[in-house]
Amino acid sequence: MDELELKKLLTDAKYLQYKIDFYVSTKVIHQQDITLGEIQGHMQKSDHNLLFVKDNSTKYSDWALVGCYYASYHAALALLLQQRVSSKNHDATLCLLIKYYSQKDLTEEDFELLNFIYLDNQDILFYVESKQEREKASYSSQIEFDKKKINELVMKTVMFVNKCKEILQNM
Repeated sequence: MDELELKKLLTDAKYLQYKIDFYVSTKVIHQQDITLGEIQGHMQKSDHNLLFVKDNSTKYSDWALVGCYYASYHAALALLLQQRVSSKNHDATLCLLIKYYSQKDLTEEDFELLNFIYLDNQDILFYVESKQEREKASYSSQIEFDKKKINELVMKTVMFVNKCKEILQNM
């Protein structure tokens, strides 16, 4: 998802609903009962991934990207479960987060972070954007990434996960 698409989702409620309706019709999004254990499980998995990242980011920068990606994604899934919805697609997950959390809990900066953590396809050496980069980190032969950018991404991921925990505690 490019930045223009993200901005459109954030500012055009009809377009956002159109995208959500599409994902519902293709069974990518579905209703789900709230299961406290599953919500907690996603947050535990998020914390587990963050611990891995903290322990290994200097030595294994490629896997730090993967860990940040999954830490954020599991936190996002926990938020969605709190709203009684589930998603099987990263774009759909972002659409649902915008629908349920953009007005009061998450800022445009949070959505931009999610966008480059798992939805954009720009080169990490320049933008630290990560679904494509996570795939590169996982599947390519490249093992070293810019340490400063990795550290920034780790810090932002920790902040995002902590914000998700706060939202869940306040619901």
